[in-house]
Amino acid sequence: MAAAAAINGAKRNLRAEMKQRLRAIGAEERLRQSRLLTEKVIAHSKYQESQRISVFLSMEDEIETEEIIKDIFQRGKTCFIPRYKFKSNYMDMVKLFSAEEIFSLPKTSWNIHQPRDDEVREEALSTGGLDLIFVPGLGFDKQGNRLGRGKGYYDTYLKHCVQYQERKPYTIALAFKEQICGAVPVGENDMKIDEVLYEDR
Repeated sequence: MAAAAAINGAKRNLRAEMKQRLRAIGAEERLRQSRLLTEKVIAHSKYQESQRISVFLSMEDEIETEEIIKDIFQRGKTCFIPRYKFKSNYMDMVKLFSAEEIFSLPKTSWNIHQPRDDEVREEALSTGGLDLIFVPGLGFDKQGNRLGRGKGYYDTYLKHCVQYQERKPYTIALAFKEQICGAVPVGENDMKIDEVLYEDR
């Protein structure tokens, strides 16, 4: 228990530091790095060979994913987006019909567009799973350890993927270079990311 408390304390401290680092990135710099990462994604072999892809809809302090979503539709791939259940750590990935549709979706208290809870949509794991998941986060290290926002949505979802799919989806984190840390403290429920994309790679 003492070890878990120490890890949680270290995570809390790192979250505070990461939020500070993210606040310091100007809008132009955010856009510049987002464009660069969009190019990296589109050139990435895993992206090119994947058909069923999950992408997060960006919050203000995250890499902007709108252009990636447009590209998914242009290439005739299938796009899924997160639908978070608040006051729980449950999330599913539901089908998006078009890139334009995003802006007509209702906004949550976190200011993220997402389909309503009661709206019936194709859910990725019940219709064949996912090939690739783009993962957000507050901080990452080069070994693929991820610091989330503390709710456990993605860790729980990735565990579900392992149970429901024959093959685990490939996971790529999209990060500002400012989000790369020396070492992210991890607990036993934290899932590793296959690859962290950022400006220096």
